[in-house]
Amino acid sequence: MEIRNIAIIAHVDHGKTTLTDCILRHTGAVTAKEDRERIMDSNQLEQEKGITILAKNTSVKYKDTRINIVDTPGHADFGGEVERVLSMTDCTLLLVDAFDGPMPQTRFVLGKSLQLGHKPIVVVNKVDREGARPAFAVDKVFDLFSDLGATEEQLDFPIIYSSAKQGWAVNHLSEAPGTSIEPLLDRVLAHVPAIISRDTEPLQFQVTSLDYNDYVGRIAIGKMYAGKMKKGAEVTLAKTNGTTANYKISKVYGYEGLTRYEVDEASSGDITAIAGIPDVFIGDTVCDFGNPLPLPAIQVEEPTVSMFFMVNNSPFAGKEGKFVTTRNLRERLDRELETNVALRLEETEDKDRFKILGRGELHLSILIETMRREGYELQVSRPQVILKSNENGEKTEPYEALVMDLPDQFSGAVIQELNRRKGELQTMDAHTSGITRVEYVIPTRGLIGFRGHFISETRGEGVMSSRFLRYDKYKGEIPGRKNGALVSMDSGEATGYALWKIQERGDLFIEPQLSVYPGMILGMNSRESDLEVNPVKEKKLTNVRASGSDDAIRLVPPRKLTLEQSIEFLDDDELLEVTPLNLRLRKKILDAGARKRSGGR
Repeated sequence: MEIRNIAIIAHVDHGKTTLTDCILRHTGAVTAKEDRERIMDSNQLEQEKGITILAKNTSVKYKDTRINIVDTPGHADFGGEVERVLSMTDCTLLLVDAFDGPMPQTRFVLGKSLQLGHKPIVVVNKVDREGARPAFAVDKVFDLFSDLGATEEQLDFPIIYSSAKQGWAVNHLSEAPGTSIEPLLDRVLAHVPAIISRDTEPLQFQVTSLDYNDYVGRIAIGKMYAGKMKKGAEVTLAKTNGTTANYKISKVYGYEGLTRYEVDEASSGDITAIAGIPDVFIGDTVCDFGNPLPLPAIQVEEPTVSMFFMVNNSPFAGKEGKFVTTRNLRERLDRELETNVALRLEETEDKDRFKILGRGELHLSILIETMRREGYELQVSRPQVILKSNENGEKTEPYEALVMDLPDQFSGAVIQELNRRKGELQTMDAHTSGITRVEYVIPTRGLIGFRGHFISETRGEGVMSSRFLRYDKYKGEIPGRKNGALVSMDSGEATGYALWKIQERGDLFIEPQLSVYPGMILGMNSRESDLEVNPVKEKKLTNVRASGSDDAIRLVPPRKLTLEQSIEFLDDDELLEVTPLNLRLRKKILDAGARKRSGGR
């Protein structure tokens, strides 16, 4: 049976996972029990957020050919997932929204694909969408290929028009909407080169992903570049640090739809999984016994943002979490480093504090949310960009390309805020539908905390996305949060009477009967400075009652912050306490007097 290996790449929300679902259904690779919306998004956080976080592979059979498909994340923060799995494939399906055209992440993933020598198939998706501009999308894709230095062969890309949601694809726009996805699958068979068998060559299997099973231990997933892999065979593991070790393969797995099943042997060119090597890591090469022929290590771009992860030391420490100690936190972070190739850990002088480096706020917040759901309790600091020095000794910082689509009437306020954050306007294009596309180059520091402001200013109607661009000269100080915080001066349970008085001073984040402690942040002040308030104050009772003397307590519903919004809110002198049950904003220094002496606002 012939084998084709393809990856589906695109910007977030352009329909990669929906297209994969469509292919799985058409080829009968999923059962009625498995069938649901976004089948490939198996992670609970993926289902909740509607985005792909982890790259996943599946396999379908079509016209006596096995097509191995890798579904990749679309968000720039998970670029590390894309970089390590593209090497497993021989071609990519570049999915582009017929309205949006190529977006920032499209450039990132397409650039990686072209560097590997792939000749992509361009799939213009959502052509049934109101306001779709398929011709505009194709023109922009061609410009993007040219900008990225594509060869003449790569520029001669085939184009398919589709509606993954409705389950059809056509070769030409002039055709009537189809009834199946077969034109796309036929194009894959015609365009993607079949795997040339290298079964007789020495074994080379490179690990691109890891899984774990309680019964067989660590499972290594990757591509068989050469040779054959047999169950029970002795092999040599060539690690990325240059060392080697010998092991015995206990299990070999193949893929069919959503199922991973056990096989006796895997052949060259296939995407497979193996068990029996306890200390295998991403990038390692499994070779013939005594004949290590390691493949080049997988290169992943460096992190640009860091946060401090700390053991919780608030007055409520240890009350809500299952794993609360330094040892618990360290073991969990070490375990994450094994599979999350874009993550780094740096030691600090304080044994209870770890510096975690990642690709962006979302990359780190997904890790925090995952740990929280597993029962961990910790504190995190405000994200900071990673600064470097250039050849001349000048300080440099990461910059990002920002693209926004927003209603015309909100563009002025958003542009004013971005200019305040040291951004530089590149282009501004008004569309006939009342939507303006604005492109900026801005320091990553300027984007920290901007998303919440953007959603608020555009009334939730704006769409923004960004990607890492380059390291460039340091732009100087960027103003932080405009408003101060409402900070508790006492401990106990918040009362409705006290919050009724406090809500006149700003926006509250908490509700009555919530336990508070001194130094805990209760809301956002309407002024620039912090304000100490007493949320546990009770109304004194008297024996005298007069008609109309008691005011009705009417509380404005509190503004409930999500994890991402809480991280965006943080200032340099604040921390976020994360437990399985609660998110609490607090000052680093809880005592008000000590805070003032240290220069806090």
